[in-house]
Amino acid sequence: QVQLLESGGGLVQAGGSLRLSCVIRSIFMITTVGWYRQTPGKQRDLVATFTSGGSTIYDDSVKGRFTISRDNAKNTVYLQMNSLKPEDTAVYYCKARFDVTGARDYWGQGTQVTVSS
Repeated sequence: QVQLLESGGGLVQAGGSLRLSCVIRSIFMITTVGWYRQTPGKQRDLVATFTSGGSTIYDDSVKGRFTISRDNAKNTVYLQMNSLKPEDTAVYYCKARFDVTGARDYWGQGTQVTVSS
């Protein structure tokens, strides 16, 4: 009933840009949706998210460089990443919550972003 499909990761040089996409297939209404990232041995951390009220929250490390956006007609959420740094290297995950499933988190499979110095 719920699928989150990420794409757009890859290898890029420092200073470059990438745009990640997350297509959300669900019969339920999205309440919150955002992007997280994880490196080996560390927890999965928030990068950027839309709140249930429609506002956005960014981690301090990406403010001014990353932009989260959404196309409701396409049920797609994007993460535009500019001025990438080697420390942005991680697996990026899309996460969503839905109206009828409350606080249950749904995750995509992740997409690898590697930034070379």
